[in-house]
Order: sequence, then structure tokens, then C-alpha cells
Amino acid sequence: MAFTASDLAQVRFAVSPMWQVVTSFRLLSARTDASPLHRPWTEQVRPRVAAAGLDRGWLAELVPPTGFFPYFLNPAPTGPAPTLAGELAAIGAASAERVRRDLDHLAHHQGPPGPRLRSLHHDPPARLARVTQEIGAYWDLALAPYWARIRAVLDTDVLHRARRVAAHGAGEVLNELHASVRWDGSALHLTRRGRPMPRTTTGPGMLLVPSAFTGPRLLTTQVPPDPPQLAYPARGTGSLWAPGPAADPEALSAVLGRSRTRLLTELDTPASTTQLAHRTGLSPAAVSQYLGALRRAGLVSAHRAGRSVLYARTAAADTLLRAASASG
Repeated sequence: MAFTASDLAQVRFAVSPMWQVVTSFRLLSARTDASPLHRPWTEQVRPRVAAAGLDRGWLAELVPPTGFFPYFLNPAPTGPAPTLAGELAAIGAASAERVRRDLDHLAHHQGPPGPRLRSLHHDPPARLARVTQEIGAYWDLALAPYWARIRAVLDTDVLHRARRVAAHGAGEVLNELHASVRWDGSALHLTRRGRPMPRTTTGPGMLLVPSAFTGPRLLTTQVPPDPPQLAYPARGTGSLWAPGPAADPEALSAVLGRSRTRLLTELDTPASTTQLAHRTGLSPAAVSQYLGALRRAGLVSAHRAGRSVLYARTAAADTLLRAASASG
């Protein structure tokens, strides 16, 4: 890939919710243990996704377990940390030409589309609203309860690489990005990409997007006139689902109380009020009351999952637990 000094100067990083949506859904669809490190997440999320029918909806047809998926699902981030709402708006505004081109390419690789994708091909503006609605539902079930943890891994990766850029330059960071990426001073080589990425129509620079769910692969998109995107495995993904630090319960109990402390430590994985009551021996009413207090304090977030509400620790709570662990 031709890559000028100007392109190198315009390389930037972005944390994209939609890249996590696409790659995590692909991981769920594979229904294998190809990524055993994500098993704690898949075992929790797959039943929820199936119960909601999302394993046989729009995303199931748009994002196959392997191979090409439509580029319009990953609009180029306009800043370092786009919101899901912003990216969904960009998907909803995708041109009919773009959508049809991607669907034709998908059909070339996956075979004739079903009625759902044929209707999207026929009337993209009307059907894209259905697609974005389903993506929002998937986000609420599969990613929102875990987002504080995922986002921390992605942000840490970007911070590490930004420091490497400051110390050694962008070219060195490109060479460290992935085993299939090599910068030789004038061109960027993607050794495992089946097709070349010509730069005659794309925008300048490149977007580097860390992902927690790509596995060992590097994924690319190229949608003129935007710059190309490279989604790469984020550093630290291997510890993503590891239990949090064992905090000193006495240290935290003096501040939060025993019951609230117990609930925070139980929320290594998101859970409902009923599940937390069963684990802790507290009554559901007491659990609900304590969770409300923790939520008002910014230590717990709530996410609707079908008929249930899942509670999850926030980044602030994780910081609090780490501090209590260090002081123990």
C-alpha cells in the first residue's frame, strides 16, 4: 500500500463501539471455542442474544462468522472516541449506493441473500432504521454491561501506543501493531490481506482501531473518500475477563457498609437483583435498595436485558476496589 509521509503524519487512533459490535457478534456466531479467553463472556451473553432472537435477525445475516461483512457497518470515526449513537446515525445515513455495493459483495462471498437482505437492498433508507434498532438492542444485551471493562482495555492500548509514537515515531508503532503489518519507510505492507488497498480514492492517513474481539487477526475496511481503517487486537485482551482484585472487605466496609461492599465484589460479572440475592443471601428488596445507592454514587450501572435488569460495576468502582486491594 502506497503510504506517504503525509499519510504517516495523519495516522490516528479511535475507539469505536461499532467495531466491538461487529467483531463480538462474529465471535458469538462462530459457536466454537476458537477464542477460549472470551468464554466467560460468551457463556453469559449467548443465551441472552438467543432469547431475544438476535442470533437470527439482521446482524446474523449481515455479519457472517467468517469472511466479508458490509463496510457500512463501520463508518469512519470522526474523533478519537465516537459514541454508539453517533455511529448508528452514520449507519442510518449511509448512501443507498454504498449499502447496495456492500450487499452485492456480501452475496458474492456468502451466496444469495434472504428476504431480509433483499428488502434492505431494495430500500436501504427504510430498512437501515431496523438495522440500527437491532444493533442498539444487541449493544444493550451483549456489550453495555461490560463496556466499562472493555473500554478500559481499549483506552489503555491507545495510551500505550500514543506514548510509543511520542518516543519512537508513528512508523515504529505501525511495525509493532501486528505481525502482518510492516512499514518500510515508503509503503505499508499488509502481508496477509488477500487484495491490495490502493490509495488513489481513499482519504489521507489511516485509522487504527483497537478491538477486544478480533482474535489474532487484523481486519481492514476501505470506503472512499474516508481513510482506510485497520482494526487490530488490543493489548491486554487476555486479561479482560479475569476477576478483579481481591479488595480488603474491612477497608471498604468501613466506608460503604458490608452489604454494599459484598455486592460490589460480586459484580465481577454483571448480574440481576435476583442473582445477587441468591449469591449473597440478602433479600431481593435489600439488594435493590443497596444497588440504588451504589448507582446514585456512580459505582454501579444498570442495563436492561429482556425482562431483567443487569447491574455492572463502573470504572469508578473498579478503581475503588483496586485502591482497597492495594491498601490491604
